[in-house]
Amino acid sequence: MSLAVTFADIEAAAGRLAGQVLDTPCVESRTLGQIAGCQVFLKFENLQFTASFKERGALNKLLALVEQGVKGVIAASAGNHAQGVAHHAQRLGLRAVIVMPVTTPTVKVERTLGFGAEVVLHGETFDEARDHALALADAQGLTFVHPFDDPLVIAGQGTIGLEMLRAQPDLDTLVIAVGGGGLVSGIATAVRALKPGVQIVGVQTARFPAMVNAIKGTQHPQGTSTIAEGIAVGQPGRLTREIVRELVDDLVLVDEGDIEQAIVMLLEIEKTLVEGAGAAGLAALLKEPARHAGRKVGLVLCGGNIDPMLLSAIIGRGMVRAGRLARIRVGARDTPGVLAKITAVVAQAGANIDEVHHQRAFSALSAQNVEVELVLQTRNPQHVQQVVAALQGAGFAAQSY
Repeated sequence: MSLAVTFADIEAAAGRLAGQVLDTPCVESRTLGQIAGCQVFLKFENLQFTASFKERGALNKLLALVEQGVKGVIAASAGNHAQGVAHHAQRLGLRAVIVMPVTTPTVKVERTLGFGAEVVLHGETFDEARDHALALADAQGLTFVHPFDDPLVIAGQGTIGLEMLRAQPDLDTLVIAVGGGGLVSGIATAVRALKPGVQIVGVQTARFPAMVNAIKGTQHPQGTSTIAEGIAVGQPGRLTREIVRELVDDLVLVDEGDIEQAIVMLLEIEKTLVEGAGAAGLAALLKEPARHAGRKVGLVLCGGNIDPMLLSAIIGRGMVRAGRLARIRVGARDTPGVLAKITAVVAQAGANIDEVHHQRAFSALSAQNVEVELVLQTRNPQHVQQVVAALQGAGFAAQSY
């Protein structure tokens, strides 16, 4: 069948974008490879000026519109497409209006405003924002720039596939985040032309499984929010759906916890900051390591725009899962110096106290007893149990929870 985007379109996009967006590094992560049981190669699209791959497709589209004499554009986006359109519209002297869902992280709204765009917050979801943007486009004579269901946008994103295979020609698997499908469609079009045998796997968050449902005929329920808001698309594109059906080998789902774990690992191991969508590929790899064992796997860190408060919460939850932050409840006789004795035992066991809650009134223990809740910095789950055992050995009733 004839698809909306060809390899020639992607080559043309690469020519237009040369020198205007970064040819980002695509390098091996030996540590992640050891953990996952395969070779892992990371494409650092979070290093783009707007911290996302989205500016590739946006710029490719805008350059074509400038040639047509267009003076103003409008887009609907959860943030990354917005920044790409706003930044390059400003460079090219175009008016840019961006409609964003009201749930968009503040960091993305502020950066979009910083690029000189007019921001309109409307709707709870991308689909509601898109419908409003289309209405404004008609009312104000603006040209709508779709975030994914546009041949020029898809071709722009496909330049990532060219760069990945040029940097790492031995790649045999790509695991790519999927929202509306523009990224995976562009990459798949490029890679199928250059190296047809590469296995291409798309990844969606379980809370927004629209492409999975469309391609596989499943009926996974859709949620209302996700930490991977960059791929929180309720309805995949018409063009991208056909490309994915034709060129992508499989689609998988990952949970919020999988994505959180991947964000923390990339931050701790690779010293690189990604948003939820940017961690989706690694989340899928870690969820099913046997599937990719021994293969040469390419992942795209497609965005790095994450709200600092959300990041703080994710790091904290990651520390809890890793056993590096633990809560311990200690029951003891309420006598002078008992708290000092408890903290001394904890210190001798090598843990650091983060928080102490000394409960008398809100306790089920007898009136002569006290309950102490400790939040501890620990090394791992085994260390937590060592601390509990040390407290019990000192005569205290202690348990982790």
